[in-house]
Amino acid sequence: MTLGSILLSGTAILVLLGVGQRVLDRMHLTDRAALVIIAAMFVGGLLPDIDFGLVRINVGGAVIPLGVCLYLLLRAENDERVRAVMGAVVTGGIVYLLGRIMPDEPEKIFIDPVYLCGIVGGLSGFVFGHSRRGAFISGVAGVLLADVINAIVVWSSGISQTLRLGGAGIFDTAVISGLSAVLLCELIGEVMERAARMRGVKAESRRVHDPRKEEDHE
Repeated sequence: MTLGSILLSGTAILVLLGVGQRVLDRMHLTDRAALVIIAAMFVGGLLPDIDFGLVRINVGGAVIPLGVCLYLLLRAENDERVRAVMGAVVTGGIVYLLGRIMPDEPEKIFIDPVYLCGIVGGLSGFVFGHSRRGAFISGVAGVLLADVINAIVVWSSGISQTLRLGGAGIFDTAVISGLSAVLLCELIGEVMERAARMRGVKAESRRVHDPRKEEDHE
């Protein structure tokens, strides 16, 4: 079982346990919908790729994730849609460039390129997507877009290489990127919300117990 499958399995268990309910609510997903999506990705990954000549599309690794991204885009506000789309484009460019500068021999890299691209895609999705929905869209769509960019560059050089969108290691990369982007949004967002509440409590406390105001009233 690949890391992407393990992460999806872990996510399904957390959903069943009721963990991350707030994240799902903000992404306009129910527990049942999340479990159906995860199951569809598993089953879709086992189905034969959809063949379009030089392009082969994996159902579980591309069709289902992109369908989720489209759903989230439709539920988002206009500003959030723009940020998500721009975030996906920027993430795609960053992941593509990362793939270009990495050594050809995987043993020269301290981490598997699949995982490294997923982590970088997640960080980029978090930074440019802003919201949880935007981060997920940027992370997942950005990684798939990077694969498309790479294929276009290869084709332009006269090499007839098949693009298997969402297949092989890209499935793991997309899962890692999308989940890590949302997780970062949730963790950083929670820290910032707590910090804001603490600042509010301290400000209220100073207003109530400010001795200078008491002297003014006297």
